[in-house]
Amino acid sequence: MKRKRHTSEQIIRKLREAEGYLSSGLLIAQVCQKLEISEQTFHRWRNQYGGMKANDAKRLKELEIENRRLKKAVADLTLDKQILEEVSKGNW
Repeated sequence: MKRKRHTSEQIIRKLREAEGYLSSGLLIAQVCQKLEISEQTFHRWRNQYGGMKANDAKRLKELEIENRRLKKAVADLTLDKQILEEVSKGNW
């Protein structure tokens, strides 16, 4: 089966659809089949995006990207610091 990538807006829309199906009495397996996702994906999405709105999810993605960039910057600066300490000791 071909793997699909869903945007956060699509995920939230599918979760809202799922809540509608579940409230009408369908089982989780049936809902997942209608949404064309696995049960594991449904539970993972529900844990991650449950109760979020599209704007919240978009902001979450932006923060994750910014956090990744900042972690890389810290790692680079730490490496630079270690190199400078070694050079200043004369152990090169």
